Amino acid sequence: MAKPFKNLRDKMSPQAQNASEEKAKKMLSEMPLQELRKARQLSQKNIAEVLSTEQANISRLEQRTDMYISTLRSYIEAMGGQLDIIARFPDGEVHISQFKEIESLQNSKSAQSSG
Repeated sequence: MAKPFKNLRDKMSPQAQNASEEKAKKMLSEMPLQELRKARQLSQKNIAEVLSTEQANISRLEQRTDMYISTLRSYIEAMGGQLDIIARFPDGEVHISQFKEIESLQNSKSAQSSG
């Protein structure tokens, strides 16, 4: 019979508990798109409907190792998120903003073509 994790955790030293918690946080902060979608309790079909595409296309997208930023942004937004591109350097971080400008241009073009 399986024992509750809490029982095992209570027997761990405070250092081991802290190390376990840090590892869990790191694992949750870094995950592939497919795991992120599952963690948000969404199906490929849900994402496909929001993006007006087929489920098979979402499956292929989740397997890619290289894709357009606009494609990744659409996928993240379909899950209710927001994509932020950050460059990390030894002396600090920089949020890259030019992709937001591209999105604004795309939105205004699509508004003009539908109007």
